[in-house]
Amino acid sequence: MTDSQETEKLQKVLANNGVGSRREMERWIEEGRISVNGKVATLGDRVAPTDQLRVDGQVVSRNKEKSACRVLMYNKPEGELCSRNDPEGRATVFDRLPIIQNDRWIAVGRLDINTSGLLFFTNDGELANRLMHPRHEIEREYAVRVFGEVTPAMLRTLQKGVELEDGVAKFTNIHVRPTDDESLNQWFDVTLSEGRNREVRRLWESQGVQVSRLIRVRYGNLELQKRLPQGAWIELDLARVNELRKVVQLPKETESNIKTKEDKLDHARISRMRRSVKKHKLNKAGHSRRNVASSRNKR
Repeated sequence: MTDSQETEKLQKVLANNGVGSRREMERWIEEGRISVNGKVATLGDRVAPTDQLRVDGQVVSRNKEKSACRVLMYNKPEGELCSRNDPEGRATVFDRLPIIQNDRWIAVGRLDINTSGLLFFTNDGELANRLMHPRHEIEREYAVRVFGEVTPAMLRTLQKGVELEDGVAKFTNIHVRPTDDESLNQWFDVTLSEGRNREVRRLWESQGVQVSRLIRVRYGNLELQKRLPQGAWIELDLARVNELRKVVQLPKETESNIKTKEDKLDHARISRMRRSVKKHKLNKAGHSRRNVASSRNKR
């Protein structure tokens, strides 16, 4: 048996080679999708550099040299799924991402289909894992439109803590935006330090009101670029990549695939982005119509 000091946890190795986040890899291991040297892997397995890893029967390339850390900022529209593929053919956040050689984009956290806003992608499994891990308490900020009467007592309860089905949750800060007194909807800026499933919505629902719009505007110390069109992405420059790495105690990256200030948005670039997003939506809609027609013809 290989000395344990020469091995690493299977999910960590897979994440570091850009297959997916550690949490995603743990789920795939449980689903029996991963094998080590021809044997189906189990949670807790450790692997050596010489072990052959397969995902869904495909050999995983074990990079000898780690690629430079890259990060994309994406403005997710409502209606897109945070999954790589959808059996129903619906749009996913991965559809328009740039091709990355010998690597794979990993989504940092998830947003449900009805939530829009800031989503990061990276090829660095360790960075993705740390940004999502509860122990780092990375703050997320959301703009929330709430339908129903919200009282000061409710706001105090939401900051003190509410018992949900998966434990106590709370907002670390709530800012009330000015609004029309006669409106049934009111906007709030809220922050929390974890990313449980539908946590923002469930917190408000615990007070008997409904979230009618939800937008993530900040993750850690980086805000969503206000001029970035929905469905478009930009790659972060080295300085901002290192801002994220510093928050989770990772060493500075020294290489970058883009020039400084290349992520700045001018009018011409914004127009190109919007045209590209529109073209993709039209192509997606056309593809869906053809699939429906093909299914009908086969009946």
